[in-house]
Amino acid sequence: MSLTAEIRLGKKYTIYLPKTIVQATGLNEGDKMLLKAKGQTLTIEILKNPLELAVKGKKFTSITPQQIEKISREEQCKHIEGSG
Repeated sequence: MSLTAEIRLGKKYTIYLPKTIVQATGLNEGDKMLLKAKGQTLTIEILKNPLELAVKGKKFTSITPQQIEKISREEQCKHIEGSG
């Protein structure tokens, strides 16, 4: 999906995002963004909250509680062996 909107720089260099852009991107008040400038081009990238991504984001792998327990034991053993 690609949206384009013409906007105007306001007082104190404020940029107001059009409602259509905000709704299409799922932005909420208080969300953080990264503004990049390269020559005459500005790019705004949405920075999602890591906790929100963990809870609501797309999952790309899965792990069972048994696998977590096995990894935990292995790491604890490494720590115990290395502390002697």
